Amino acid sequence: MTRALPDPAFWSGRRVLVTGHTGFKGGWLTVWLRALGAEVTGFARREGGDITDAAAVRAGVVASGPEIVFHLAALATVQQGYDDPAAVYTTNVVGTANLLQTVRACDSVRAVIGVTSDKCYLDQGAEWAYREDDRLGGYDPYSSSKAAQELVIAAFRDSIGIPVASVRAGNVIGGGDATRGRLVPDLIRAGLTGEPMEIRAPDARRPWQHVLNPLEGYLLLAERLAADRTFATAFNFGPDEEPRTVGWIAERVSAQWPGGLDLRFADRPPRHEAAIPSVDSTRARTLLGWRPPWDLAAAIEHTVDWELAHRDGRDISLEQIERYGAMAPA
Repeated sequence: MTRALPDPAFWSGRRVLVTGHTGFKGGWLTVWLRALGAEVTGFARREGGDITDAAAVRAGVVASGPEIVFHLAALATVQQGYDDPAAVYTTNVVGTANLLQTVRACDSVRAVIGVTSDKCYLDQGAEWAYREDDRLGGYDPYSSSKAAQELVIAAFRDSIGIPVASVRAGNVIGGGDATRGRLVPDLIRAGLTGEPMEIRAPDARRPWQHVLNPLEGYLLLAERLAADRTFATAFNFGPDEEPRTVGWIAERVSAQWPGGLDLRFADRPPRHEAAIPSVDSTRARTLLGWRPPWDLAAAIEHTVDWELAHRDGRDISLEQIERYGAMAPA
C-alpha cells in the first residue's frame, strides 16, 4: 500500500506552535517542521513558558498567531506521577484546558494535535490491542492524568467545536532522550560512562518504536484536520510488531554499542504491569496512509548511531529525518 508523507507544500510558511518543544518528542518535531519550511514558535517551561499559567499560555498563543498547534507540554513519566501526583494532574490536565481555552478565542488556528499516551486506556486484561473507542482509565496518577486529558480534549472538541484531535503512542525511543528512569536513555548513559546497568523486570513487554514513527503520523493528521474537521477524533500510533521485552531491548542496544554494555539482570517487577500494553493503529493506517518505515531493529540502530554522533560533537537529527523520509514502508 502507498505510504503517505508529510507535504512540504502544506507546511511551507505555515505558522506552527509547539508546546513542549524542548522535550524529546517536541525537539524532534520542531526540527522536522522547520525542515518542511514551517515557521515554528516554541512554548516550554525551560524557556519561560509555563503551560499551567493561563496568562502565559494566552500571551504565547496571541504572539505566535498559529495556524497549527501541537500540544506536547507534559510531565511524561509514570514515575513523575508517583513522585508528585498533583503536579502531574495540574500540568497534563489543567495545562491542556488552558491551551484549548486560549485556542477557542484564536481565529487563526485550524488544527490542534493533543499528544496524550497509550497509557490512557483502562487496563482490562484484554488479549487484543486497544482501539480508540475502548474505555479510558489509568491505574497510576500519570496514566489517569492522560485519560483525564483525553476527556478534556473531547469536551472542547464536541461541545465547544475546537478542531482538536488526540494522539496516543508510547514507548518511543530515539536519539536525544535524556529522561532518567527510561530504559534506553539509561542504557545510553551506561554506555557513555562505562558503569554497570541494572535491568529491572527484564521480562516486561512493551510495544517499542522509533520516535519519528508517531511524529510522522501527527504531521499527517494535522494536514488532514486542517482541511476536514471529521479528523478531529482520537488516533493510535503504535508499531505492528509484537511487543518486545526489556531484556531483549537491553541486549540489542548492548550489541550495537561499541564494546558492549555491562548489563546486570534483576527480577524486580514494576509497581503495575498492564496485561497487553499495545494499541491498534488501523484507523491511522486506513485514514491517513500512515506506513512507518523503521522497524524496531532499525529504531535501535538509529538511536545508537545518533547518540554516538552526539558524543563526538555531531548532530545528525536532520540527516536521520531525511533518511527516514526516503525509506519504503516496513
